[in-house]
Amino acid sequence: MIVLDTSAVTALVAGHERLHRIVDSALHSPFQHLLVPVLCLVEAGVKDEGAAQAVLALPSLEFEPLDTGAAVLVAAMVRDGYGGPDLAHAIAVSLPTAERPMQHLILTARPELYPPGIVTVGIDDPRLEP
Repeated sequence: MIVLDTSAVTALVAGHERLHRIVDSALHSPFQHLLVPVLCLVEAGVKDEGAAQAVLALPSLEFEPLDTGAAVLVAAMVRDGYGGPDLAHAIAVSLPTAERPMQHLILTARPELYPPGIVTVGIDDPRLEP
């Protein structure tokens, strides 16, 4: 699974071509779609009034809610200096769980914000070309 953080969601709404191709490919793929943590959706909506509505209209995106366990983890990561709530939620979503035992990669415009051990790919990485 691929997690889109706030910077990727914002770039997608702004018309980033490579991201649009990835979203289109996910729509036609028999595999799992792209995952957006809801706090990333919130932050994108704060930065751009129409961003949340535009992203919600894309059928290949799934949205990861902030349940009680994730809320506790996100709060601890923010307190420990891993960034704001949206970045911490993206990290939490990428980590293995009982339901999803593999670590997921985070697609981001800001890979340098993530701590070592978190798998990120920059949205302008040439390996993302179809």
